[in-house]
Amino acid sequence: MQLSPELSSSPIAWFLGVMRLEGHDGDAALRDWIALLKPRVISLVVFTGVAGIAVAPRWPSVPVGLVIMACICIGAGAAGAINMWYDRDIDAVMKRTSVRPVPNGRVKPESALIYAIVLSVASVVLLWLATNVLAAFILAFSIFFYGVIYTMWLKRSTPQNIVIGGAAGAFPPMIGWAATMGSLDVLPVVMFAIVFLWTPPHFWSLALYACKDYETAGIPMLPVVKGARHTRWQIVIYTFILTAVSLLPSAVGQCGWFYTVCAAVLGIGFIYYGLRVLFDKQDEKGNSLTKDKPARYAFRYSLAYLFFLFCGLLVDRVLLG
Repeated sequence: MQLSPELSSSPIAWFLGVMRLEGHDGDAALRDWIALLKPRVISLVVFTGVAGIAVAPRWPSVPVGLVIMACICIGAGAAGAINMWYDRDIDAVMKRTSVRPVPNGRVKPESALIYAIVLSVASVVLLWLATNVLAAFILAFSIFFYGVIYTMWLKRSTPQNIVIGGAAGAFPPMIGWAATMGSLDVLPVVMFAIVFLWTPPHFWSLALYACKDYETAGIPMLPVVKGARHTRWQIVIYTFILTAVSLLPSAVGQCGWFYTVCAAVLGIGFIYYGLRVLFDKQDEKGNSLTKDKPARYAFRYSLAYLFFLFCGLLVDRVLLG
């Protein structure tokens, strides 16, 4: 693409230079920039953020609500882009991630980093201007937590990486509530706790059948460091704790019978799948003899669990009052 002499030294030229498409064709390059944002992760993050907005005692106007959702989406995507930029070395040696845009060479590392920083700043500033400083601060901290504390420190240093790092993905309900109300309350904190406790059994189920990838990359995920059998027990323990915590909204009078039934039924289901992982056919070292089919089912169920649990919360608070 040729720029006119007037634009060749302008900020527009710089931006176009940074964001020039690195793919083989326009469509492929657009997909690469979108892929940097981890859209699958964003969808769940935005959903829990919207839940935080919807369960608040009062709702924002439609334009402000759309801005809040956009900021959560962009901020989460920016954190994902930081993760892909920093993890390009280990992503390149893992089968599951080797096709990502940066390790695959379709997007330059420096372009990915600038992209992530611009989106991070834009999302925080826009949320601040549209709502309040508390919501903007929580969003900024969540980006920092995932991009720096988890990605650059915890992920490569401790088998408890996903336990502590899970806080990053648990902030959206608090952001949604804070953006709407200007303060926090018991319910958004409990929603944070639910997502926080959901994260370990969710990711450890994945780690069980992706263990070789993590071992090759030198990532100290729990199955790599402590073994598969220890990980199976941890999954079960966390599902029990998660089920108990998921009933707290009812215990403190924030929800009614509908949510209580949903939380109990979904929790029993999660425990069931956790027990299937625990009692999977194993060798003497605890490695699966069934290609970790129960772990794969548990991972898929965990996604459905969080979605339907928050749907139950929305129905109870919004429709049933």
